[in-house]
Amino acid sequence: MNAVATHQITPDEDGIRLDRWFKRHFPMLTHGRLEKMLRTGQVRVDGARAKANTRLEAGQSLRVPPLGDNMTPAPKMVKPVSEADGDMIRACVIYKDKSVIVLNKPSGLAVQGGTSTHRHLDGMLDELQFDAEERPKLVHRLDRDTSGVIVLARSTRAAAALARSFQHKDAKKIYWALCVTTPTPMQGTINLALVKKEGPRAERVTPAYEKDEDAKSAVTHYSTVTSISTKFSWVAFMPMTGRTHQIRAHAAAIDCPIVGDGKYGSFDSHPGGEIPRQLHLHARSLSIAHPDGGGKRLYVEAPLPPHMATSWKLLGLDERDAKGAFDGLEL
Repeated sequence: MNAVATHQITPDEDGIRLDRWFKRHFPMLTHGRLEKMLRTGQVRVDGARAKANTRLEAGQSLRVPPLGDNMTPAPKMVKPVSEADGDMIRACVIYKDKSVIVLNKPSGLAVQGGTSTHRHLDGMLDELQFDAEERPKLVHRLDRDTSGVIVLARSTRAAAALARSFQHKDAKKIYWALCVTTPTPMQGTINLALVKKEGPRAERVTPAYEKDEDAKSAVTHYSTVTSISTKFSWVAFMPMTGRTHQIRAHAAAIDCPIVGDGKYGSFDSHPGGEIPRQLHLHARSLSIAHPDGGGKRLYVEAPLPPHMATSWKLLGLDERDAKGAFDGLEL
């Protein structure tokens, strides 16, 4: 890499530390050399100087100076996809046109790989190319155990347009969750900053009740669709920001953890009985400007995953009751 390059921070890189971004993309670059480039202002984020622990945000521009021929980006290794996984991921398609593909992602499927994650959506994207010239591209993400709507771009142009929409908050996302107890009040807005904490087992976020320079603002609207006695409630969530585990952390912060969420709800999130132990959080719908422009919007809904459909049937919940859930709430 012998020329200055500008990299756009993608939605799946939102919140990553600057030094870890370089480790991911340029593993041969030493930390000492990176620190020198930062001190001399050769590396810049949106034109400004940055530090190694700077948290990057989706949509930001990262200036990378010439690194030399032996510093080419790490090649992306794509493992062959099994026939069963190919059939599975194609069956998840709920909408497709020349610019976008929309999936109903199953619970338990990671969007991207990691040290111990070898089966993930990113590794299956070749199976979704169909008649397009390019491999589909991820433009946002869902937690591994969260099911529902996820949009893929079928071209570089579409990916840029969708990324801008997410960056400028021109995407309305509604999630459905089965929660333990009922929120008080039953409708409202959670405005509680979150900060990432890395532990020996997995990454998690915690509420930033006190000032923390690493904290990121996080805002979630919520509305109780149905309260089931004092034990459960069906809650619709509308996140206005896209932080890691935002809805899960916010639900727990108002003492209304999501059923099946052992990370944030502890033992309280596993009610037992016939209710499945899986996470009951589903990206139900998405409305976003269509990348083809012309004022057209893309609106999609994803059916409930099997384990949540089972719980809805057990509790006698009717999906039609969610219509107008946010009426009366100042958005």
